[in-house]
Amino acid sequence: MTIHVTEHAFKAPERVARRKRATGAQAYLSGCAAEGAVAKTYVDRGYDLLDSRWRGQSGEIDLIFRQGDLHVFVEVKKARSFELAAQRLSPAQAQRIHMAASEYVARAPMGQLTEMRFDLALCNQHGEIDVLEGGFSHF
Repeated sequence: MTIHVTEHAFKAPERVARRKRATGAQAYLSGCAAEGAVAKTYVDRGYDLLDSRWRGQSGEIDLIFRQGDLHVFVEVKKARSFELAAQRLSPAQAQRIHMAASEYVARAPMGQLTEMRFDLALCNQHGEIDVLEGGFSHF
């Protein structure tokens, strides 16, 4: 019995890998666009942008703002709807963001006594933004 393997059979996994890379790149760019739109929303409200995509040993924080003495740590989630976006923040991720924020304020003048708030900024498929101030401050 002879098995014939066509060149087409070897290209299928290649196409799948290429499609996954393209989808991943699209998700990354979409996330960057959402973060940019959220940053503009906060700046328009009078907040100063301190950092974006700040990474500490505990994890990454999408956006960090200051308004007066208050530091605001923002997690941006994008999905088809606000509800789906909100579901994408897991308790474990929220805890990592809290620990990273603790690292961040350790270098601030007031250290761990720095006034902090943790907001969840949701973006839907239409580019609309819903900011939940203190959206995950309780973790």
